[in-house]
Amino acid sequence: MAGLRSVRTDLTLEAHELLQEQALKDKKEEQHVPGVKLETAGDDTIRITRVQVETPAGEKAIGKPMGNYITLEIPRLRDNDQQLYEDTCRALAKELAGILRLGDRTMTLVVGLGNWNVTPDALGPKVVSSMMVTRHLLEYLPEQVDEGVRPVCAVAPGVLGITGIETGEIVKGIIDRVRPDCVIAIDALASRKMERVNTTIQIADTGISPGSGVGNKRMELSRATLGIPVIAIGVPTVVDAATMANDTIDMVLDSMIEHAPQGSEFYTMMKSIDRDEKYRMIQEVLEPYVGNLIVTPKEVDDVVQKVSKVIANGLNIALHQGITLSDVNRYVN
Repeated sequence: MAGLRSVRTDLTLEAHELLQEQALKDKKEEQHVPGVKLETAGDDTIRITRVQVETPAGEKAIGKPMGNYITLEIPRLRDNDQQLYEDTCRALAKELAGILRLGDRTMTLVVGLGNWNVTPDALGPKVVSSMMVTRHLLEYLPEQVDEGVRPVCAVAPGVLGITGIETGEIVKGIIDRVRPDCVIAIDALASRKMERVNTTIQIADTGISPGSGVGNKRMELSRATLGIPVIAIGVPTVVDAATMANDTIDMVLDSMIEHAPQGSEFYTMMKSIDRDEKYRMIQEVLEPYVGNLIVTPKEVDDVVQKVSKVIANGLNIALHQGITLSDVNRYVN
């Protein structure tokens, strides 16, 4: 599985795809990953994939902790389509409600991870700014709060370079003081495919490592470190340049192999190329010129703002009973 480990992606769906691609290249009849269950739903507008890593063997194979991973792919999410925007909010809310299983008085802490000064990393803070926070209202003005509204608090703790404090330490301190029942952490991720950047939302019940999208992992936020359930929501906003180059060359090689006569010297040479070694060579070639380059679309400002609204409204609907998009607009601008 060295090839899987070498490609940078935070999406479990992509990790599963890599395993299936490797099985096809190895001409295995069975592309099913032992210990990993996959099911699909939705349509071409909003594709939903649910991956459940059930066993330690599945965890080892896919490189992700045991748990549930839900991916929503919305290819046209970057378009200015109001109906699609609303449908995506509702679809996200439905998936979140299924994985959260909240009680009537469950208190939730929403944590917006990332650096608000760097647009591709500002997803978390932007989501927090659009959240319907209600803990203080329920505590001080309960008579003015609609029935079905649950206590929600939110924080954007910044990053180590700004605060000098590990994000995990800040969150742990808040949890010890406020005593929420669960944490929902939002962060920017990395994908291996440009078409998934800013059009894909991943939900996981296994927690998250802040900064993983740019290869800068910090203290993990999970049940093991915080003592309460942690749901992670992420959107890939960047792609690693070496991964992009590697995938492009792989497609060229596969095309050349497909058109080369089987058994020819050229065919044999193409088939014998070590894909992992090729990736390492690409990294070495790029390093002196661009370093650890991360690529993001030019319209990232507008798109991140739009996606953050989708996540915030999906959360607002899921966290409060009987709340609709029109109700959310009464609380949040």
